[in-house]
Amino acid sequence: MAGPAFRAAAVRVRVPATSANLGPGFDAFGLALGLYDDVVVRVADSGLTVDIAGEGAENLARDERHLVVRSMRAAFDRLGGQPRGLEVVCANRIPHGRGLGSSSAAICAGIVAARAVTIGGASALGDDALLALASELEGHPDNVAACLRGNFTVAWTEDGGARTVTLDPSDRVVPVVFIPSTEVLTEAARGLLPKTVPLADAALNAGRAALLVEALTRRPELLLAATEDRLHQDYRASAMPDSAALVAALRSEGVPAVISGAGPTVLALTDEASAVKVLNFAGAQFAAHRLELDRTGATVLPLDM
Repeated sequence: MAGPAFRAAAVRVRVPATSANLGPGFDAFGLALGLYDDVVVRVADSGLTVDIAGEGAENLARDERHLVVRSMRAAFDRLGGQPRGLEVVCANRIPHGRGLGSSSAAICAGIVAARAVTIGGASALGDDALLALASELEGHPDNVAACLRGNFTVAWTEDGGARTVTLDPSDRVVPVVFIPSTEVLTEAARGLLPKTVPLADAALNAGRAALLVEALTRRPELLLAATEDRLHQDYRASAMPDSAALVAALRSEGVPAVISGAGPTVLALTDEASAVKVLNFAGAQFAAHRLELDRTGATVLPLDM
């Protein structure tokens, strides 16, 4: 049986940063942010070349170990076969090890690019299959769902597969991220979580997670209450004391703030009138950025954009 045919022209994929958990929505909620990595892929006659600019350029592998390449290989297997060669160019803007979904972005960029360079790829690997593969490679669906679909996503697993619903965040929500210079590995942050939590804490989080869906999509004035968490942030605070202190300081001033993903980036969900004031909380330990909400998720773009 013959393998798939591939396009001669290069394709460009843009993928957004994401913030998972959003306080109470541990391993379930994701929000796509307007900070992007770009990957350009061309099928070549032979071999593999990987070029990297921006975040991680000094230490990322430039061979089959690169996460974009590994993700492409997994997608090509699902699509029926590998191309003879690949040229991959990565322009990375999402910081690594900061809780902004850099690994999910790499995975999503790889599988979307593999599908895009494969003739008939969209039919062979549909959107649901794409999400399932991304979740399998990442290990959980929260970041990859938001990266692929954009906006605000609620993700879960059912019958062994990843599922998601996508909701439109309110236009009144303005994300501000506070990015520290130090990394916290997701594996290390997960290692600090307890195996059991008090029933009262679990009940509180369930209520706050339900409230957050309403607050983020229709009633942002409820975001401070809706982002309260007792399942993961306090347990991880010892690994990121400056970030935990910043979350506490922002919340004491009425600003809805959470640890982004596994940290140590802090995400504040503010509004247009308060964004400048919120940015001033950064201090010397953080680089603060006002971002847009990403509404499209992973996108195949013209090369000249």
